[in-house]
Amino acid sequence: MRPAELNPFFRALTDLGGVGPKTVRLYARLLARGQEDPRVVDLLFHLPFDLVDRRARPEIALAPHGAIATLTVRIARHEAPKRRGAPYRVFAHDETGELALVFFRGQPDYLRRLLPEGETRIVSGKLEWYGGRPQIVHPDHVVAPDEEDRLPTIEPVYPLTEGLTGRMLAKTIASALDSVPDLPEWQDQAWLAKNGFPSFRDALVQLHHPEDPADLSPDAPARLRLAYDELLSGQLALSLIRLRIRKQSGVARSWDPERVDAVRNALPFALTGAQEGALAEIAADLAAPHRMLRLLQGDVGSGKTAVALVSIAMVVASGAQAALMAPTSLLARQHFEAIAPMFARFGISCRLLIGGQPASERSETRRGLAEGTVNVVIGTHAMFQEDVAFHDLGLVIVDEQHRFGVHQRLALSEKGPGSDVLVMTATPIPRTLVLTTFGDMDVSRLTEKPPGRSPVETRTVPMTRMEAVVDRLAAALARGEKAYWICPLVEESDTIELTAVTDRHAHLTARLGPQVGLVHGKTKPAERDDVMARFKDGDLKVLVATTVVEVGVDVPDATIMVIEHAERFGLAQLHQLRGRVGRGSKRSVCLLLYKDPLGETAKGRLSVMRDTEDGFVIAEEDLRLRGEGELLGTRQSGLPGFRVAVPEAQGELIAAAHDDARLIIEQDPDLVGPRGPALRLLLYLFERDEAVRLLRAG
Repeated sequence: MRPAELNPFFRALTDLGGVGPKTVRLYARLLARGQEDPRVVDLLFHLPFDLVDRRARPEIALAPHGAIATLTVRIARHEAPKRRGAPYRVFAHDETGELALVFFRGQPDYLRRLLPEGETRIVSGKLEWYGGRPQIVHPDHVVAPDEEDRLPTIEPVYPLTEGLTGRMLAKTIASALDSVPDLPEWQDQAWLAKNGFPSFRDALVQLHHPEDPADLSPDAPARLRLAYDELLSGQLALSLIRLRIRKQSGVARSWDPERVDAVRNALPFALTGAQEGALAEIAADLAAPHRMLRLLQGDVGSGKTAVALVSIAMVVASGAQAALMAPTSLLARQHFEAIAPMFARFGISCRLLIGGQPASERSETRRGLAEGTVNVVIGTHAMFQEDVAFHDLGLVIVDEQHRFGVHQRLALSEKGPGSDVLVMTATPIPRTLVLTTFGDMDVSRLTEKPPGRSPVETRTVPMTRMEAVVDRLAAALARGEKAYWICPLVEESDTIELTAVTDRHAHLTARLGPQVGLVHGKTKPAERDDVMARFKDGDLKVLVATTVVEVGVDVPDATIMVIEHAERFGLAQLHQLRGRVGRGSKRSVCLLLYKDPLGETAKGRLSVMRDTEDGFVIAEEDLRLRGEGELLGTRQSGLPGFRVAVPEAQGELIAAAHDDARLIIEQDPDLVGPRGPALRLLLYLFERDEAVRLLRAG
């Protein structure tokens, strides 16, 4: 049960005055609540991104073009429109000149009451010089001199949605702020004093009522205070999950090293130093009495699957079972086809469990898992949602962790109460950002590529040379090569001038014949699997696709990657896509097609891609280039959304929150000490309810 102190934050917006059934739908859209009713807390975390400064009080003749001006003027005359569609004008003046106030679809009676002839008024808005004469179209504010205190000198600017004005939003936010109480302080007092942070409620008030542009800057104390609250709630939740999983006693496993070495020696290549290091860490975890919770972070083609394979061999040799979970049926089948034949040579029973299999096959697999005759199962997350029982589940490996949240992480631990968990991601994530999602895990990194992998030559090519690229592609296909052609959109958009993937497929088919396949986000899964299989088998030589091929598709003889409108992609995604080629020993090339003119960030992004193949270097550069702008790469790499915090720009805060959470849990794991009750409020406020449930469950 959420504490009563937080009820004012979580009540419906309709409880506030002035928010009716029609307006609440606009707020639901603005605050991304979908069909759910927006709440006061959603509105309070909807922060302004800019402000309007109305303190400039020039005379008319000296008012600069395009700036916000607040003018004291005398109303001279009203001029009604002489033709339909023309604006209503009100002329006013001061000692230096005349100003036109322009109103489209203006109501004469209302405007005559608002701006009576012969009276003095203070008007504020964006002044523009038009045809050598100054005008303000639809002034933001008009007040009489004795009401000047009603005129806001500093006005916050919020993201809006159609139908909702800034004035309506500001009024609702003011009402929301008035309705919420002060809360007990959950932050360490010395930390607050050191950073000059205000209280939680004061921080909200300062951000919604800024007095200076500096109050809205990313490093303003009020914004940093709320960002730290949000980051601490996340780190605290992850620490509690880690504590819960570690509390469930693990099994200290031991195995016959010769059986494991036999599997290791059967690999078609020698392991790299990084792979050996990761396996040593995993072996130490498996041999310890606590449960393993480890992230294996490896760049595209760094050999994570080989590490997974040897880890499975260790667990099976200890007498337990292992499960490998992939994000899609296609990738699960791909893992199975690569791993099962090798395991079969060593008497290790490996089965596939995915949707669409015959019922008898699924039933046989489930029976084998329950009885212990099946040693390894490979499938999707469905095998943990269904009623699948294991005889002795010792190890769970999750491929592509970023598609797999903390709820699922906990569900996994219930399937095998003593099971160890290894999660793998091919998405290079900067060190500070690893903590935001993986703060509950130990981390191993693979920083080398196995021998035999060819480097990928990367070139940037303007879109104007498209036909030359297609000619070279035709020549490569004639030599027996295969290619990916990636487009950013499925359908034409009126607002973004990008070529649709369907049109590109038609164009390439006309040039290259029926050897061109097509997959995109709207392709049915069975059809997509069929096209991918035909591409892998060689029936198709070119695969035109959207980014659905980004993760995990393994076609070793594909040597060409063409990415159209590469300037529209984040660095992390470009790197993932490029990693689909260069998986064999043949020379591979990645062509980044771009449309001129390029902005500075896009130019920097493409030059980084040209200069390095190191995913970790790319991730750090991506962070540097993005700053705290549009978080394209963050969304692509699956990091969680934040309401206030900007993780890319606040690495120091993340590290501090991580350390603070770790110390809190070491000293007060049940959150019952002096800060404990207030920290529980923090968890509820940022909706980390699953972490509070762990506390209640002991």
